[in-house]
Amino acid sequence: MTGSHRIWLAALCALLFCAAPARAADPSSFDGNAVWIHVLGQSSRGDLDAIARTARERGVSTLIVKASHGTRRWEQFTPELVEGLHARGLKVCAYSRILSRKPRTEARVSAAAVSYGADCFVIDAEAEYEGRYSQARDYMLELRRLIGPDFPVGLTSFPYVDLHPSFPYSVFLGPGGAQFNLPQVYWRAIGHSLDQAVARTFAWNALYGRPIRPVGQLWMRPPRAEILRFRALVAAYGAPGLSWWVWQLASPGGLDAIGVPLQAPAAAAPVRPPAPTVGRWHRGDILRWAQLHLRVKQTGRWDKPTRKAIRSLQQRSGLPKTGTLDPPTWSALLGG
Repeated sequence: MTGSHRIWLAALCALLFCAAPARAADPSSFDGNAVWIHVLGQSSRGDLDAIARTARERGVSTLIVKASHGTRRWEQFTPELVEGLHARGLKVCAYSRILSRKPRTEARVSAAAVSYGADCFVIDAEAEYEGRYSQARDYMLELRRLIGPDFPVGLTSFPYVDLHPSFPYSVFLGPGGAQFNLPQVYWRAIGHSLDQAVARTFAWNALYGRPIRPVGQLWMRPPRAEILRFRALVAAYGAPGLSWWVWQLASPGGLDAIGVPLQAPAAAAPVRPPAPTVGRWHRGDILRWAQLHLRVKQTGRWDKPTRKAIRSLQQRSGLPKTGTLDPPTWSALLGG
């Protein structure tokens, strides 16, 4: 099949909302170094040769390019773009910012981008999906129906799970959901120290059991030392991949810093933070996630069936009957 025929077929498939992947899915697209492209025309002026050259020089293997917003497809993400970047040795991941208003339609528009030959797909779900459990389920069911159960999908959202108890992580990262978790660790925007932001992100997100591929920041002009420190921390916590937001706002020095060889001083190898302890003072999605594994009704509340199930688990596992989800209990619950 010629390139023009593949482009025509992908366009027809997108129109009909049939989104069988146009090439073999490659989960390794989430490994290594990736950079997000929000507006292609503002990223090296959309010049694919310049983008590819800069990417190669910085060790970037994947570009994550915006393909849609809500139910609206973005014209910048095309079969020609995907083929052009593939021809230049880059993997291409589509991403969609979803808004929860028409989740099935959003899923169809998202899935259409996969038919253009994308290597992976990222769901960008944020405040609009807080508390929207049925909409999140509708979106994921329709997306997986169209792209299949194994196509590599990531979720990008808030870094601090504990500050967003109504966000449906347990749906987006649960059975049939995204296989990769891409929390947005924008430490300069959060206002916490870099080390604190990364530790808190890893500790809480690890509970959902999906490989973490954090998103660092090139916007807000972080100093070179912070970019290098972020890379070192991510490597120390065992993540083989990370990405950077965003090409169009990156300074030349910032782009340089994502690709220079890392020196590995002992200070860059902290102990990975333990799982947080969750008790009766917690509400929301993290309890829904625990209740799913405890096989009790998912209420998101610290109720009597939940307490009873936790104590029963602790007794079976030979653990102290604390009645809380402490690190050993999380390990027993999630099979770690």
